[in-house]
Amino acid sequence: MSLNAGDKLGPYEILSLIGEGGMGKVYRARDTRLGRDVAIKTSAQQFTERFEREARSIAALNHPNICTLYDVGPNYLVMEFIEGEDLKGPLPLDDALKIVSQIIDALEAAHEKGIVHRDLKPANIKITPEGIVKVLDFGLAKALEPEPAGNPETSPTLTMHATQAGMILGTAAYMAPEQARGKTVDRRADIWSFGAVLYEMLTGRQAFAGEDITEILAAVVKLEPDWNGVPPRAQRLLRSCLQKDPRKRLQAIADARLLLEASAVEAQAAVPSRPRFHRAAWVVAAVSVLLAAAIGFVHFRETPPDERVLRLSAPPPSNTNVGFLAISPDGRRLVASLFGASRGQLWLRSLDSQQFQLLSGTDNARNPFWSADSRFIGFFADGKLKIVPAAGGPAQTLCSATGLGTGGTWNRDDVILFGSDTGPLRRVGAAGGECIPVTKADQTTRDAFPEFLPDGKHFLYFHGLANDESLRGVYAAALDHPDGRKVLSDNTNALFAPAAAGERNGHLLFFREGNLMAQSFDPGALQTVGDPFLVTGQASPSFSPPQVAASLASNGTLVYLANRSGEAQLTWFDRSGKELGKVGPRAELRGVSLSPDGNAVASARRNQGLWLYDLVRGSETRFSTSQSPAVWSPDSGRIVLSPQGQGLMVKFVGGAGSEESLLRTADPTPASDWSRDGRFLIYTQIDARANVDIWYLPDPGKADSKPVKFLGTDALESQGQLSPDGHWIAYVSNETGKLEVYVRPFPSGPGQWRVSANGGGEPRWSRDGKELFFLEGGASETLLTVSIQPDGRGGLKVGTPQKLFGYEGVGIVAQANAFAYSPHPDGKRFLVAVRADTAEPAINVITNWRRAVARTSER
Repeated sequence: MSLNAGDKLGPYEILSLIGEGGMGKVYRARDTRLGRDVAIKTSAQQFTERFEREARSIAALNHPNICTLYDVGPNYLVMEFIEGEDLKGPLPLDDALKIVSQIIDALEAAHEKGIVHRDLKPANIKITPEGIVKVLDFGLAKALEPEPAGNPETSPTLTMHATQAGMILGTAAYMAPEQARGKTVDRRADIWSFGAVLYEMLTGRQAFAGEDITEILAAVVKLEPDWNGVPPRAQRLLRSCLQKDPRKRLQAIADARLLLEASAVEAQAAVPSRPRFHRAAWVVAAVSVLLAAAIGFVHFRETPPDERVLRLSAPPPSNTNVGFLAISPDGRRLVASLFGASRGQLWLRSLDSQQFQLLSGTDNARNPFWSADSRFIGFFADGKLKIVPAAGGPAQTLCSATGLGTGGTWNRDDVILFGSDTGPLRRVGAAGGECIPVTKADQTTRDAFPEFLPDGKHFLYFHGLANDESLRGVYAAALDHPDGRKVLSDNTNALFAPAAAGERNGHLLFFREGNLMAQSFDPGALQTVGDPFLVTGQASPSFSPPQVAASLASNGTLVYLANRSGEAQLTWFDRSGKELGKVGPRAELRGVSLSPDGNAVASARRNQGLWLYDLVRGSETRFSTSQSPAVWSPDSGRIVLSPQGQGLMVKFVGGAGSEESLLRTADPTPASDWSRDGRFLIYTQIDARANVDIWYLPDPGKADSKPVKFLGTDALESQGQLSPDGHWIAYVSNETGKLEVYVRPFPSGPGQWRVSANGGGEPRWSRDGKELFFLEGGASETLLTVSIQPDGRGGLKVGTPQKLFGYEGVGIVAQANAFAYSPHPDGKRFLVAVRADTAEPAINVITNWRRAVARTSER
């Protein structure tokens, strides 16, 4: 599309052609309504509705270092007109750092709103005559991606401009390795590009160069930059940004400031002509060096004098999930209950360290909490309340704690208050003794997740599982006046944050609709004040909803677990791994289950309940508020659910009637399968001692039906799946110390056959019972099949596992009986929950959380 001076596009009058952009031509134009000059970028193609939606969301960015997108036409964009120079190097370090700080500000502002640039390069950065940096085309890379065909995360230059000389080479040199490989990307791709841009600013040459696209991409993926000529002060930052593995790369662009400050302090300390270093300066230097070395964690032994806000993160150890976490009151150490191939154990990490250390004697540990002096850690294991020294040593049992234990709190008078699966809160002294009921809940309700307020007498707690939902919420009470007063009506626990400097009241932090929220709270009057506000939309609940996986130190440091799985997209694949189509919207899925007739799929979504998608009509409805795994009846007419604390429930798919109870129990009992003849319902039970065993309910629905334990050992056994003829059951166990898939006779009989060869999980039978599908290693990445045949002697002949295909999965916790895929009855295709983003388990740390939130809200 070519335009001449005087031509008009709506209210915009073209003044002159000012350049060629990646999208087409760029013109200077006059907005005749507002009397201002604008830049118009034209495209040869009509913009889609999807493009316009995403472009308008990008237009919501309002930051002095981001070029503003004003308007979207049918095939053109109207943007802020910026007079200035393109970014070029080499530049002196001090001049480059002035520019760098503004680029960091721009990226940070966009990343906090969930917008990733994906095409950051010198051509997209301008410097105004006043020295203000403007980052152009923010987020348009995502908006310009083609609709479903091909990889949705491929670089915009590769997808749209592959024939334009120079364009593809310029972009390829700044692509992150994962983007060059065609994989999904997140904000860490921008951090890589930022590093490549900074390298070029300082050296005047590209970090990754070549004569053609192949050489450039090969350099990005395999080679290291030439570090000669890079100023020493910038090397640590650049090396952190240009890590090939995104997990080892700088995790947040704000951390770049931290590394620059640390390098500046080190450089200053190295100047020999300076007189004596004041002791406080040595402390700052030491802290800065430790911060830079740890990247993901920070040394908090001294509160920074300027109360800086630091946003840092680090993943937990590989092959683990964080169930629960707690930061010490002094803000120095973090304890987490990590779940992997083995049951939960407590791991401790100093915030100035890079590694977690296992605390011995903490097998099966859940819900850790700290003593007020930060010396001891309380936790629940094997139906007991226990404590262990943070410095190491044997664990001590204080008293019995029925159920799994639902949170504890420890005041300065050594009084411990704790909850259980059902019933009231109880108290016990730190030296042990009798556990005395405090609140007045009964066996139909639960008081849980207590938190002492600063006076050590009043406390917060969650009251739930009542038949009357109006009673559910966060309450405040006192040890000597345990009649609770409701302060929040949310289905969540609450954390208390002491008042920040200049504030009269403290705050309650709690979980609402997938967001970590805060609201001012007067601890004297025991009531909230004003309106709630957002802390972060990335916090995750723990393994025990409604508990939020977050913790606060008395110095204002907030630690929380970021969303574990991110969004997923249900996708059809054939046996070769060829994508056949997508089903339903993207969502944070918690399980996938096709109906036996293949006409519908049930999928649990985090904080949204269970949804049914009609594959024939292409429509969906919410089926239940429960997020438990769904198990279909053999006739596809009913679904079994296992809501928290309610046992097993069944509901008709047509919507007639309410949920009816099949089995009442306070223990978690997620169902996993219903036999083809309807006679047996398989489920996993997690009892008060944290044993994870397989049970079955004969003739489900009959009044006299009694549950039967099928398999219960010291190992974890779950995900039971009956063969179509009902003679065999496949399941997962970690009896070898690693999750593997096994088959046994059902309901009884000798023999056990191991199916997986190198770890496995989520077994599913083919309709004819001749194949068993499973995921290798228990992580949703590689789907395998193995042949299963009777050996003629009452046993089985198990073939060698064969790979069908690999994919980017979402990772489902084994004991939850939630499956990340489901085979179609025809055996020729599979419906799979494919990762739709790159969110990974990460423990996030924010110092001075109140200032951090205020700073974000000001933007």
